[in-house]
Amino acid sequence: MLIVCPNCMAKNRVPDERVQDNPTCGKCQQALLPTHPIELNDQNFFHYVQNTELPIVVDFWAEWCGPCKAMAPHFSQAAKNAPQYRFVKVNTELAQKISAQFNIRSIPTIAVFKNGKEVARQAGAMQAPQLLAWLGTVA
Repeated sequence: MLIVCPNCMAKNRVPDERVQDNPTCGKCQQALLPTHPIELNDQNFFHYVQNTELPIVVDFWAEWCGPCKAMAPHFSQAAKNAPQYRFVKVNTELAQKISAQFNIRSIPTIAVFKNGKEVARQAGAMQAPQLLAWLGTVA
């Protein structure tokens, strides 16, 4: 399985049976599968999403958005409870190219990517149980 390191963005090939063993990056030795959301931007979004074979759950958010801030701890909790997904956050104010390319019109918006392609989208804040239940239906 191919997994991009969230720290140095190096591509790592991890045998499927080792994914559950908390693998580390061959380049920087940091955890490949952290249990917290990572922040992506215009520069690294496509590299990460297109080269990570696990499903990726993206929270498109903004600092000024009240519902986004209220949902943040729920998104983090979902990341801890669903290691089969990679959870990432994209600040729409700082990553305007990505936000425009994916036509993000309301925030928070949650999108699921598989093999570099968007497969599902949900607008609006969700609590962790709702988010995990939704993921179970789409991913």
